[in-house]
Amino acid sequence: MHSSNMWGGTYEVQRIDQKIEEDQFKNSREMEDWDRASLLYQEQINGNNNSHELDQVQQSWLLAPQDQSRKNRKNKYVDLGCIIVSKKVLKWAFWSFIVAFIVIAMPVIIAKSLPKHKSGPPPADNYTIALHKALLFFNAQKSGKLPKHNGIKWRGNSGLKDGSKLTDVKGGLVGGYYDSGENTKYHFPMAFAMTMLSWSVIEYPHKYEAINEYDHVRDLIKWGTDYLLKTFNSSADQIDKIYSQVGGAQNGSKVPSDVTCWQRPEDMTYDRPVQTCYAGADLGGEMAAALAAASIVFRDNNAYSKKLIKGAKTVFRFARDGGKRAPYSRDNQWAAPYYNSTGYYDEYMWGATWLYYATGNNSYASLATNAGIAKNAKALMMNTNTSYLSWDNKLPAAMLLLTRFRMFLNPGFPYEQTLMQYHNVTQLNMCSYIKQFQVYNRTRGGLIVLNKGGPKPLQYVANTAFLANLFADYMDSTGVPGWYCGPYFLRHSDLRNFAQTQVEYMLGKNPLHMSYVVGFGNKYPKHVHHRAASIPKNGEKYTCKGGFKWRDSKKPNPNTIDGAMVGGPDRFDKFKDNRQLDRYTEPTLAGNVGLVAALISLTTTGGVTGVDRNLIFSGVPPLYTPSPPPPAPWRP
Repeated sequence: MHSSNMWGGTYEVQRIDQKIEEDQFKNSREMEDWDRASLLYQEQINGNNNSHELDQVQQSWLLAPQDQSRKNRKNKYVDLGCIIVSKKVLKWAFWSFIVAFIVIAMPVIIAKSLPKHKSGPPPADNYTIALHKALLFFNAQKSGKLPKHNGIKWRGNSGLKDGSKLTDVKGGLVGGYYDSGENTKYHFPMAFAMTMLSWSVIEYPHKYEAINEYDHVRDLIKWGTDYLLKTFNSSADQIDKIYSQVGGAQNGSKVPSDVTCWQRPEDMTYDRPVQTCYAGADLGGEMAAALAAASIVFRDNNAYSKKLIKGAKTVFRFARDGGKRAPYSRDNQWAAPYYNSTGYYDEYMWGATWLYYATGNNSYASLATNAGIAKNAKALMMNTNTSYLSWDNKLPAAMLLLTRFRMFLNPGFPYEQTLMQYHNVTQLNMCSYIKQFQVYNRTRGGLIVLNKGGPKPLQYVANTAFLANLFADYMDSTGVPGWYCGPYFLRHSDLRNFAQTQVEYMLGKNPLHMSYVVGFGNKYPKHVHHRAASIPKNGEKYTCKGGFKWRDSKKPNPNTIDGAMVGGPDRFDKFKDNRQLDRYTEPTLAGNVGLVAALISLTTTGGVTGVDRNLIFSGVPPLYTPSPPPPAPWRP
């Protein structure tokens, strides 16, 4: 018996005749190949290797011919195992992949395979371009045996016999910088220039690094401080004199000198006397400031930094000596007509502040904030003659430095009362620079008039632009949005705008469309009052009087003294490019250093902004006793 079949009938296989089989397939449109594997398998089951007849069910399952629709289906589709895909779709997908590979993948592969090139730095702003040139001016002013990398082709060794008659200075007073278009070395403004250069580096070292001038500016500072250390016995603890000047002349003198001769410094043969001061509180204070500030710049060179600090302490001790308290230029006809100092209490404040930052010794901070110093310096009296920085007046800069002390470290007692007063005066000074308060006049072209229309105004403007932008950076760094000028609240952007407009005036945005920085822009002074720049380096040595033909020549200077900021226009925006008119066309160390400081404060090349918060305080110990560590946890 067999179980019932769900399709009806039994499971018995009935044999069919071959004839019937042939008739069954006779009318088929075409015969398909039989599944030989299935037949072979069936034969093996039945134990018969020959052809056997299959039952009807097996034939229907295994040997049924495919109709044309199935054939067409087979031609149109592809069995991928898990899915059946239309050949058309597969073909479309294949070519889509090829196109996508060519359009997307190939460029990526090519780009990845190409050698990588770093994108160049963004273009430098105008402030940076002008700054590169302004620093070169110091290279052009170097005296002594010049290094091979000095970079000024028309300059050579000079002043190699300076101070050679001095018995207490080994090697004489060789080196340093010529002050201006004359070949004189004035140590008072030279020291001021080194202080300002160092200050700019201390506040903006990251900016100098971003424009690849960090090593250069440090070399310039060291060239100056190495020389200043020669001008007194820097290895001693007590000194009784400072050499204050090399060269120069007395008014009305007819003997060959830096004033009466027009010669390249390389050609000087006349006598260059050395001035000695036995009382010079201002000179001593400024030298102390220069050496102390430089010691912070060179803190990574421990031996040199200590040497500078020792020298600063020694020369400041000379400045504070009760018997030395007089201006260095008093009764000195070689210095007074050119760099006459009007006082020394501002240098006391200035030098003491830098010594405090360099050493952390509280006695210097106490002196800088001493009420007597402030009173004698007239620091708390608003005066349009003392509200701007110059080689003669350090008050606004010293008070700004001490305001930084308050803003960043907030030392409190016993300094707070005086620091608060300095902070208030600093804010008032900044207010006086803003046009709307009409404290200082402006030329029609927008230049602030700080020296009452006197000669060489740009040096004062450059210094003021630096202080203004620096104070703005102080506020920005400490999260202060602005300050009050009476009832008016001004933002630090107002100070930045002031600094920018003044510097841009110098760089060419003025009624004459002239840049007052030589070598910057398309139009700048060509007849600079400068001996070395005005005489060609042609192998011919011109005599003391013979060189005047070059001073009086109408032709442009044969040597371009790049970066020299000339004296500037008058109060009517007028400028005379005349070599004989030094008030218009002569550059100076004290003027150019303010330009350098203003430019580095304003540049944003490389995306670098703001001041270095901590470098200036690297020598200052913690102001408060640190809290003791917590006790160990109690254990039973």
